[in-house]
Amino acid sequence: MGALIDDDSAVVDLGASPGGPAFASMLALIRAGDEALGAARLAAANPPSGAVVAADQIALRTPLPEPPQIRDCLCFEEHLKRAFEVMRKSRGGGSSTMFQVPEIWYRQPIYYKANRLAVVGHDADVSWPNYAEVMDYELEFGFFIGKGGRNIAKQDARAHIFGYSIFNDFSARDAQALEMPGGLGPGKGKDFDTGNVIGPCIVTADELDPYDCTMIARVNGEEWSRGYSGSIHWTFEDLIAHVSRSETLHPGEFFGSGTVGGGCGLELERYLSDGDTVELEVEGIGILRNRLVREA
Repeated sequence: MGALIDDDSAVVDLGASPGGPAFASMLALIRAGDEALGAARLAAANPPSGAVVAADQIALRTPLPEPPQIRDCLCFEEHLKRAFEVMRKSRGGGSSTMFQVPEIWYRQPIYYKANRLAVVGHDADVSWPNYAEVMDYELEFGFFIGKGGRNIAKQDARAHIFGYSIFNDFSARDAQALEMPGGLGPGKGKDFDTGNVIGPCIVTADELDPYDCTMIARVNGEEWSRGYSGSIHWTFEDLIAHVSRSETLHPGEFFGSGTVGGGCGLELERYLSDGDTVELEVEGIGILRNRLVREA
């Protein structure tokens, strides 16, 4: 585990700093609470001799390789409206009720649980699943739970956020289209090795206003998508309050925001090709870059 310093040009190896078990991993740090986070900040500000490494000499892993849980939510209305319009067009029209945002979405946050064991990070190759022909990116970000709890009030929810990271929920759209009518949400449209990308780092909650971030997606250097986090309908506080009803949230759990409006190829009717490099940029967090590669 490390801390980025000097405009991200260097990393402090926290394992070489006096921090005890709390510095053993990111999950250990999150579970250890505010005192441990304060110790990590102190170590980053005054690193011991030999603990600073040039950033270009290391490869960043995903900040938390096996989160205790991942929930991906549908927080942006514009994304849903655009996606339904594309689906309506692709099927030659159809009834107005078939291709519109369902009423339940306006009453409560909607989410699914993603594969927490398929997480990779910045610059990792993402494997194109062998059963899919139509692959897509999703321009998202999200947060890690810091302090657990149950029945958390919305006004108290921000205090339960440890920090924020970028999330690329790679999707096999053809597989997803086949299984969604089954009524249980995405299965193999989302579940494949390396399909959930989180990174490049975690920005702690005190360092970022999550509702004032420009969000950009580029494919092979060309901008495809641009959105604004302030257009969110269901806030992160809403998510915590809703999900924690009669359910305990645990430190290290990750919540995705869902795709920002215009933030995926489906909305643009434009999809990825073998070898494409996808960059997601969220203001205040950084750039998450991955290459999509077909399996042999």
